[in-house]
Amino acid sequence: MSEPLKIKLSIADRVYPLNIDPSQEEGLRLATKKIEVMIKKFEQSYAVRDKQDVLAMCALQFAAQVEQKQIDTSSDTQETEAKLKALNQLLQEQLS
Repeated sequence: MSEPLKIKLSIADRVYPLNIDPSQEEGLRLATKKIEVMIKKFEQSYAVRDKQDVLAMCALQFAAQVEQKQIDTSSDTQETEAKLKALNQLLQEQLS
């Protein structure tokens, strides 16, 4: 087991010191960059003065993306299952 890594991440003009597993560093830094980009986008697009409102909108955006991926994956899985059942039925008919 690797030793925890101490890093500092800056989000919305605040610094957050974290102790993390080294394998998490790249993902956390990429996520931080995405959050910062999204913050700038919201601040430029809307007249938002409160960072908390911007962060809430970022959280909503990321949560919606996760939920949509789960919905899409579920939909894809159901579609694949239906196709496999139809293919299985065709094979069974040919083997009978």
